[in-house]
Amino acid sequence: QVQLVESGGGLVQAGDSLRLSCAASGRTFSSYTMGWFRQAPGKEREFVAAINWSGGITYYADSVKGRFTISRDNAKNTVYLQMNSLKPEDTAVYYCAARRLWTSLTLSREYDYWGQGTQVTVSS
Repeated sequence: QVQLVESGGGLVQAGDSLRLSCAASGRTFSSYTMGWFRQAPGKEREFVAAINWSGGITYYADSVKGRFTISRDNAKNTVYLQMNSLKPEDTAVYYCAARRLWTSLTLSREYDYWGQGTQVTVSS
């Protein structure tokens, strides 16, 4: 069982940066693939980024590639999402999620555990 708690969201202006954190409980955190998803009002939840168990492999949605960076600190049971050059279209609730396998990374239904989400609002 893994419990996830996101933090770091807020209201920023276009071009600003934010760093989201996701703190995980459980001794097996380092064995999980971790992902970030987001959901804007009236839209489906969409994949943002994923990182493998060691942090050595990452994968990004095209919409955030070059602007967002996912990382993890297994000693702190925490995964991060550094978001730079934010745009109004990045406005959404951001969720972190965990799953065992490094497959089907973009499919939310394949993730086993989810946090409650943190709101990110980017004004123009």
